[in-house]
Amino acid sequence: MRPASPLRPSGEWVPWASTLVRLVLGVVWIVAGALKVGDLDESVRAVRAYRLLPEIGAQMIGAGLPLAEITLGVLLLVGLGVRVAAIVSVLLMAAFVVGIASAWIRGLRIDCGCFGTGGELAAGESPTYGFELARDAALLVLAVLLARWPSSRFSLDGVLSRRHLPE
Repeated sequence: MRPASPLRPSGEWVPWASTLVRLVLGVVWIVAGALKVGDLDESVRAVRAYRLLPEIGAQMIGAGLPLAEITLGVLLLVGLGVRVAAIVSVLLMAAFVVGIASAWIRGLRIDCGCFGTGGELAAGESPTYGFELARDAALLVLAVLLARWPSSRFSLDGVLSRRHLPE
């Protein structure tokens, strides 16, 4: 048996750690999507404020993102398609990091819109880009780890894979 390394961890703790990461990401996605889904116009305004997409792109992303986030969250909470959901999470988190960094570099004064509100900030309000980048980078790292080690406890993936094992 090979010794454990940071790139190849072994032991009983890995599925438990993956479970914790899966649940954290799932809750974050559901909360983020739920706070936006009630006001899709505000979600579109938040995407538009980044000034990265043409108007039709901002409308499509702004309207579709809350439902995509909720779907990802539910998949992660129940543990169905964990690796795929983690990979999509990596892509979305990377896009969010790039978008926030771009807004900061270009001197935009916007709220990221990550958890509901978004768009141009009122006079006197300061952007919180550093915090938002740190938070999204941490979630990105968690998503990468989950994509690498998706097997976790209490997941439908685990239940379904045991059903198909030869007896």
